[in-house]
Amino acid sequence: MPKDVKDLWGSKTRAGWAPRLRVIANGDRQVNARRAQLSPMVRRAPTQKDEKPVGDELLPLQLALDAGSRRPDVELEPTPSLCELARGVQVSVFLDLAPGTTEEGLGLAHCKVRGGQAVADATLEALRELTEKGVVQLAEPGAVLRLPDPLDADGDQAPGPPQERRRPEHFQDHQDGAEVLIGIIDVGGFDFAHEDFLDDEGKTRFLRIWDQGGVGTRPAPSGDPPFDYGAEFTADMLDAAIGAAGGLGVPAHEIERQSQLSPASHGTHVASIAAGNLGVCPQAKIAGVLIALTAEDEDRSRSFYDSVRLVHAVEYLLEVAKAEQCHALSINISLGTNGHAHDGSDPTSRWIDAALVHGGCAVSVAAGNAGQEGPTDPDDIGFIMGRIHTSGQLSGSGDVRELQFRVVGNTISDISENELEVWYSNRDRIAVELILPDGSSVGTVEPGDELEGHALPDGTRVSVYNRLYHRANGDNVASIYLSPFLGTTQVRGIQPGTWTVRLHAREVRDGRYHGWLERDDPQPIVKIGPVEYWSFPSFFTEGSNVDQSSVSSLGCGERILCVANHDVDGDRINVTSSQGPTRDGRTKPDLAAPGTGIVAAGAFDPTRPWVAKSGTSMASPYVCGIAGLMLAIHPGLTAAQITGILRRTAQPLTGSYDWRDDAGFGAIDPAAALEEAVRLRDGGVTP
Repeated sequence: MPKDVKDLWGSKTRAGWAPRLRVIANGDRQVNARRAQLSPMVRRAPTQKDEKPVGDELLPLQLALDAGSRRPDVELEPTPSLCELARGVQVSVFLDLAPGTTEEGLGLAHCKVRGGQAVADATLEALRELTEKGVVQLAEPGAVLRLPDPLDADGDQAPGPPQERRRPEHFQDHQDGAEVLIGIIDVGGFDFAHEDFLDDEGKTRFLRIWDQGGVGTRPAPSGDPPFDYGAEFTADMLDAAIGAAGGLGVPAHEIERQSQLSPASHGTHVASIAAGNLGVCPQAKIAGVLIALTAEDEDRSRSFYDSVRLVHAVEYLLEVAKAEQCHALSINISLGTNGHAHDGSDPTSRWIDAALVHGGCAVSVAAGNAGQEGPTDPDDIGFIMGRIHTSGQLSGSGDVRELQFRVVGNTISDISENELEVWYSNRDRIAVELILPDGSSVGTVEPGDELEGHALPDGTRVSVYNRLYHRANGDNVASIYLSPFLGTTQVRGIQPGTWTVRLHAREVRDGRYHGWLERDDPQPIVKIGPVEYWSFPSFFTEGSNVDQSSVSSLGCGERILCVANHDVDGDRINVTSSQGPTRDGRTKPDLAAPGTGIVAAGAFDPTRPWVAKSGTSMASPYVCGIAGLMLAIHPGLTAAQITGILRRTAQPLTGSYDWRDDAGFGAIDPAAALEEAVRLRDGGVTP
């Protein structure tokens, strides 16, 4: 660890910052300008009023990649002075606060405080000051949000509308969700003028849409505090666009234009399942939040699109439900995260759990589509997305275990940052050794120690933090980061091949460990000659992968409904559906719902008004809708009560009421769940 890095940030700051934040802090301003082009929780910004935005001096990314590709043996450019570390960089963060800290006391942009936590946008200099003062006790950047990856199930022809309504027909106490707000946090855009969202007067049932990536279209939403970014569309604006569309000869979505207008939009499809006219809650009010997450975002370097933005979306929907005087709120999130301990202690889960303490609100989350551990045919590589988890047990002091994961090579170069977290008991002491693809070792990091910013000859930088007693759950975690070379005139991918993490047991009282790979979605950046540059996920080898505990870390929250994909026609759980349990042994997913071959509204394409998709993204909004009907019956239900009812009434797929790691407690039984909600409302006791 160079002395001037330690002096710059100070020991107290370093102790109060999560490893991922320190990786960012140890990059110079040019590196972080590059990082902002690839990372969701970093944004480039001017350092002073008279200075150009950080990164304007960089060679364009494609040319820098070309330089790295054409001249692989050229000496790497020198690292700029460490005194410029992270100057002008903004990060999107969760903060654990000292008691009594207020939003005003923090003085940060887009700041919201709930339950001892805050979310905010901040420069690293501001975070350093707050940490040194003891106001901030832990600073942690937002997690990467996984793009939804449902499978297109249309076949050769686009389907017609669903053959039957999804709401339970025989049971009308719920009044089709009237007076309930269904909140959808998603991507791709909301086709508010689709026939599935129009009422009898031809008006949209969307009350509001907050487009977090919207620029220059409509004002940002107001609130306390205001989230003064993006664009908010109100029902009046949307209805005016619908009314004007015919006379202007353009579709309504081109008049009130969102930043994402993806054909067969994921967000539109999900909203249709939960609350379309043919959906579960056809009388509910609808509000949508569009996360600025997809490739359509024109300038990612100036945007945040991480789990902090997801928390902003939840807070926004809570405010909308209150302002519109809705009796209750049911939220669907078909996005996911894969980092942290998968025990509900990650900051996003803790925030949402805190928001769900009181009655009248539920949150449903897709379990994830990381359940497949092997190929189904010779050309199938979907299993790569399923190899995200490993686990094992060290038998005693002196024991050694190896974990192996792969970084792609050959014709693909990975220019994303790769992260592996290995969580183990606070009672154990385990040293971590990282071995490169060529068999050489970067050394062994003992419990409580770290290796920070170690540069390999090809430019890949390695950091290993072996931290004891994590503030959120008290357990130990070894965090391993592989960073590409992100220079001013050159960019090079991470060293490809099989990397090995060797665990050395120093003292064992428990011995169990779990590891998860946090990674970006596979996304091509540019092709130069024979080389394709990607943001590509690393994945465990077949020998190291353990086909359990792959549910999204967001689905591990105590009060969050985690939903698996039930293939109803096959009477089985879809092979891609992620499995539990949580790291601390809790039963997630909670239950399964129809998620295979689901027909719902298409978007922004008159030739395909209805589309079929498969994934946990389709199962989760079905549960969101049923939770909305339960809240219409009994608005005082808490999220914990809704979860309890859905677990109790779920129907087992194999005849056993035991929890299953892929199906939870079974397939959802809507009628039974609604009847139970009536009994609870009326004070009855179920036999």
